[in-house]
Amino acid sequence: MSLKSVVEKIPFYNQLVLPIHWVQAMKASTEYDFPAKKLRVIAVTGTNGKTTTCFMIWKMLNEAGRKAGLLTTVGWSEDGEHMHKQFEHMTTERVEVLNKRMRAVADAGSEFLILETTSHAMMQFRTLGVPVEIAVFTNLTHEHLDYHKTFENYRKAKLKLFKKAKYGVINADDENARYFENIYASDDMTTYGIRQGELRATEVKLSAVGVEYSCGDINIKTQIPGKFNVYNSLAAVAVGKKVGLTKQQIERGIYALTEVEGRMTRIREGQDYEVIVDYAHQPDALEKVFESVGKATAGRKIIALHGGAGQRDPSTREPRGEILGKNSDVVIITEDDSRDEDPKEIAGMFVVGAEKAGKVMDKDLFVELDRRKAIEKAIRMARRGDLVLILGKGHEKTILRADGPHDFEDIKVAKEVIRKSLKKRI
Repeated sequence: MSLKSVVEKIPFYNQLVLPIHWVQAMKASTEYDFPAKKLRVIAVTGTNGKTTTCFMIWKMLNEAGRKAGLLTTVGWSEDGEHMHKQFEHMTTERVEVLNKRMRAVADAGSEFLILETTSHAMMQFRTLGVPVEIAVFTNLTHEHLDYHKTFENYRKAKLKLFKKAKYGVINADDENARYFENIYASDDMTTYGIRQGELRATEVKLSAVGVEYSCGDINIKTQIPGKFNVYNSLAAVAVGKKVGLTKQQIERGIYALTEVEGRMTRIREGQDYEVIVDYAHQPDALEKVFESVGKATAGRKIIALHGGAGQRDPSTREPRGEILGKNSDVVIITEDDSRDEDPKEIAGMFVVGAEKAGKVMDKDLFVELDRRKAIEKAIRMARRGDLVLILGKGHEKTILRADGPHDFEDIKVAKEVIRKSLKKRI
């Protein structure tokens, strides 16, 4: 076990280091002259959907000629043209990097900054000195309890963002919506949803290539599939209306986004089966992925590959295994960012859940701790019409093992493995 892991087990460690986080944040903000002070900041938070919602808002604004920068888990941009990859396993960057990138956005002459914002960032003062004009709430489920300890603490951390924001955009269908709505007067927020909310999606149509729906006189069509993208795009609609975009600008801008790396990314290399890479790594996100891809049929087997990260909430591992088992024909448990935890022990927790769902080891349940070999196994098992889901790491460019980071990209590896398998068929 690393020294960092040992230190973090000290009781109340997270609270003890808060003054240090504050000093670091103030130092970085001062060094870069509070770079967000001249930007119109739109901050997006929630458990799932943050990244895609950020990209939709960013694309919509830039397509409308309203120059916007972007800082997210997947990548960052100082404007609407250049995209830089994100190599760190962090959403809202540590304060030195965050302020440096915000300075780049401001220096590029952007009007807006779309900032993906985490509960860790709020607790650790990373957004100190960042004036938030609009805060967007996507949803809230159990995550990061290894850090926050209780769901109530997790929710309070999210609420901090809305208490500093001038205006709120809130998913009314989420059971936690009222906690966020209570912060605002009715004129200072917009609620959205399918069942509830001021902005309501009606006539919803889901397909393998996107979603379509009406929202009053606005007709939304996306190029990214999944019911959750109804919610993500509704949040973007709310922001668009708030900043004064026209109906046509909102419609065109949301449709212009073709994909978000590692978010329901389809791998197309000429194979006769489907392969999708997604970042889903906790129960609610996994459920949403399976909901969006549909059920297995007589001519369509679902093969799901997933693993659990070390030094993260272990209570989600067995439930995730059960979700995989219930929704897949074949489950392959593999490594994720095991860090200094034993990957065999992590995998064992997933196996318990998958077996609870009826899966049988070495029949329709397999453990392959080498992630590349696990992907090779999944591809090898796929037949015409099948679906392979590679879940958990999405866009990430490295895998963290006990000896440090190793280069590894699910999308890149999947493409290599598929091309190699197609050559063998010739």
